Amino acid sequence: MVQNAEELQQLSKENMENAMKTFGMLSKSAQAIAVEVADYTKSSFEQGTAALEKLLGAKTLEQAVEIQQAYLKTAYEGAMAQATKISELYTELAKEAYKPFETTFGKFPR
Repeated sequence: MVQNAEELQQLSKENMENAMKTFGMLSKSAQAIAVEVADYTKSSFEQGTAALEKLLGAKTLEQAVEIQQAYLKTAYEGAMAQATKISELYTELAKEAYKPFETTFGKFPR
């Protein structure tokens, strides 16, 4: 624990520095996640538009069903891959946000 005013002041300084590092990492990670989501949204829209164009050009009901099934399969696989990627980004964000505080937390007796 804290023994005197100097230790308290040092601990406060370390906590402020850690908070600033964490804020910087959170900002950077949030930008990466936003870019990833924007890229996926754009790609998903383009795939949906292409599938709709194919669907409108279908000559038979069977052909339309095949186009729809192929699109749904691709969309589902893409969504699952994207969810995994975003989950990994959030996991990495949590790990990075905790790193600056590891040494501070280690100073306290358990």
